[in-house]
Amino acid sequence: MSIKNFNNSFNNYHQRLGVALYGIIWVQALTAALRSCRGSKGRSVWFFGHWLLGTAVSILGVINIYTGLGALHEKTSASTKLWTRVLTAEICLIVFVYLFQDKWLQLQLQKQEPVLRREPVRPSYPYRTRRHAPGITC
Repeated sequence: MSIKNFNNSFNNYHQRLGVALYGIIWVQALTAALRSCRGSKGRSVWFFGHWLLGTAVSILGVINIYTGLGALHEKTSASTKLWTRVLTAEICLIVFVYLFQDKWLQLQLQKQEPVLRREPVRPSYPYRTRRHAPGITC
């Protein structure tokens, strides 16, 4: 629709939210490029900010889909009920898969029979430590 009726007056929420999303996506990419090293003091602050921006983009993107459908309905008077239902079903499926994948490993472990050992497992010595390649500081 926007190709046929190229209108950039930004008089509806869908267009404004879309521009804001582009800005947030660029900030998200910039924060990814400027992340601090693991173990540094700023890493947890960076991680929280990066997570917050990513979550905001995801949620605002879904909201923008529905505001776009509302704008389409206002402009053309076309029924958007089918698209609203299809997109709602898709979002429900994505949320289900997202929540299910977190529990998948636990479900797999419950299927296995427990391993009974007669002797306790002893760690091998010396402990392996992670070593970085020469020249890498992070």
